[in-house]
Amino acid sequence: MLLYIHVPFCRRKCRYCAFHSLEMGAAAAVRDYVDTLLRELAVWGDRMGGVPVTSVFFGGGTPSLLPARTVGAILDRVRKAFAVQPGAEISMEGNPESLLRPSELRTLLSVGVNRLSMGVQCLDDAMLHTLGRPHRAREALDAYRAVRAAGFQNVGMDLIWGLPGQTLRQWMKQLKEVVRQRPDHLSCYGLTLEPGTPLEDDCVSGRLDLPPERAQAAMFMDGAELLESEGYIHYEISNFARMGFQCRHNLGYWEGEDYLGLGPSAASTIGGLRWNNPEDHAAWTRQVDEGRVGAEAERLTPQTRVLELIMLRLRTARGLRVRAYRELTGRDFLRDHRRLVHALHREGLLRIRDGYLRLTRGGMLVSNSILERLFEDTEALMALPAETPPPGRNATGHDLVGHDLVGNSAGGDAGDGRSHG
Repeated sequence: MLLYIHVPFCRRKCRYCAFHSLEMGAAAAVRDYVDTLLRELAVWGDRMGGVPVTSVFFGGGTPSLLPARTVGAILDRVRKAFAVQPGAEISMEGNPESLLRPSELRTLLSVGVNRLSMGVQCLDDAMLHTLGRPHRAREALDAYRAVRAAGFQNVGMDLIWGLPGQTLRQWMKQLKEVVRQRPDHLSCYGLTLEPGTPLEDDCVSGRLDLPPERAQAAMFMDGAELLESEGYIHYEISNFARMGFQCRHNLGYWEGEDYLGLGPSAASTIGGLRWNNPEDHAAWTRQVDEGRVGAEAERLTPQTRVLELIMLRLRTARGLRVRAYRELTGRDFLRDHRRLVHALHREGLLRIRDGYLRLTRGGMLVSNSILERLFEDTEALMALPAETPPPGRNATGHDLVGHDLVGNSAGGDAGDGRSHG
C-alpha cells in the first residue's frame, strides 16, 4: 500500500489554500501532534501486521517545517509498523524558505527522505504576494540550489498557471527559467478558486481579474509543448517528469492502489473501505487514544468504484484500460459510450489504441467537462443489467470544447490522501 502522512503546520495560510492547515505555533503543539502521530502509527502497525509499503508521502501543510530529526523518528516508527520496501519512494513537500539550511537538508537525506517536492508556485514576487506565499522568487532558486548541493537526486517543483493578472508571456518566461534549473519533476496546476478563500473573494468582488479563458488555454497547451520539447514526459494532466522520475506515490493513487492516511484530515482507502480522520486535532487525538481510527469507514459502492476508475485513469497519459471497466462492471465501455467516444475522437480529444482510451492534450484541457458527461452516462447505465444496450442520446461533443479549462487544487502533488482525496 501507499502511506500518506499529513503535517498540518504552515508559517501562514496561503490565500488560495483550502487544505487543512494551521499556523505554526508553540513547540508544544508540534510535540502533541508528533506524539499522537506516533501512537496512530502504532495502532495501525498492530492492526495490519507489517503490510508492505511502497511509498511514503509527507504532505501538508508544510512538512519541511518539522525538524529533520523528528522526520527521522517518524520514519523509524513507520519502519517498525510496516514493511517499507527496499527502494521505496519517500517524498516530502516543502516551501523554499524552509529548505535553506544545509545541515537540516543533509539530515533529511540521511534519515531516508529521497524525494522533495518544492512549493515554488511562481517566480514573480508580486504574484507570490497576491497568493500569500511566505517566500520570494530568489529564495525559491536559492533553496533549489541548496537541495541539490545537499545531495538530493530527485527534486520536483510545483507551479501554478492562470494567476490573477498573469499573461501567457509571463508564464512561458517563468517556465523557461524553471526548466533551466533542470528539476526532475514539475507539477503545473491550473489555479482553482476554492470557495471561502481570500483569493476567491478578491476575484469574485472584482478586486483581482483572472486571465481570459483563451490565455489560460494557451498556458496549458503551450506550456506542455515546451516541457515535452525539453525532455519532460507529460504523464498526467498536471504532471511532467524526466524519464524515470514520475511520482510513484501519485501513480499509485491513479492506478487505484490502497493507501493509508495518517494525521488530521487524512483520507484512507483500504480493501474497498474509505474513511477520513477528523480535521479537529482534539477529535483526532481522541480517536487515536481510544483506538477508533478508521472506525467510521464506509464501503465504496460499485458506482463510486467505476466513476473513480474512469476519473483517475483518464487523468493519466496511459489512459483507461477498457478491460478494467469490463472487469468492474460486466459491461463494454465502447458500447456503453459509443456516441460520446466517437464524438470525442472526431474532435481530436480522445485516442484509442491497444485497448486503452487516452485523452489528447486538447482533451486534457477540457477533461472536467468530458468526465462530467461520462459520469452522467455511467450513473444511468449502472442501474441497468450488464450488457443492456445504453439508452439513445445525441452526443455531438461540440459543447465540450472551450467551456471548461482543466483546473486542480494547487500547491501540492495531486491526490495525496488528504481530505480532498
